[in-house]
Amino acid sequence: MENDSILLSIAVLGGTGKEGKGLAYRWAKAGYHVLIGSRTEDKAVAAAKEVSEMLGDGVSVVGMDNLKAAQEANIVVLTVPYSAHRSTLESVKDLLQGKTLVDVTVPLVPPKVSTVQMPAAGSAAQEAREVLGEGVQICAAFQNISHEHLLGEEGAECDVLVTGTSKDARANVIKLVEAAGLQGWDAGPLENSVVIEGMTSVLIGINKKYGSTHAGIKITGVSK
Repeated sequence: MENDSILLSIAVLGGTGKEGKGLAYRWAKAGYHVLIGSRTEDKAVAAAKEVSEMLGDGVSVVGMDNLKAAQEANIVVLTVPYSAHRSTLESVKDLLQGKTLVDVTVPLVPPKVSTVQMPAAGSAAQEAREVLGEGVQICAAFQNISHEHLLGEEGAECDVLVTGTSKDARANVIKLVEAAGLQGWDAGPLENSVVIEGMTSVLIGINKKYGSTHAGIKITGVSK
């Protein structure tokens, strides 16, 4: 990736959760400057320290509150629970203009998390577009890969489907997928995120039924 990793900083808002820390771990390992954001700065600092200790010297992981992380980063990744989705987006709306947002949120509604329940906008990613407006490029990705895969050292037998508001935005996010050591696929416009987000509930149900924790998806019959 030449010097792209040195030039880009990635903010992971809600990065104190398992999925957020897993992505932060992967990108910091690849050489990116990673900002872990949280509503509570102390939690973000603790999570950044945890990821740094996992990787050792030479990595760049910093914890701060969501607002500061969103302001400083080139690319912002949202990994909050769906219950905090809209409020987090509204709090950083002005700071995201002109940037790319990668929305990892899945509209899970407890207790029936294995039942697909999509919001009125169609998907969480489409809801993000409604909140943020046309000044932000929005992609949806990483919904179908578990944190066990992200925090593991071995390669994951799970592909990442990327939808987004433009072809260029999707291509840039696929580069981040590959930097995380995963296989990414352009899955078309943001409207297609309804399928990808909904698949998460299906995978949760499969995990429960068959005693697993990290069921995933794999694209076959196509090669790059």
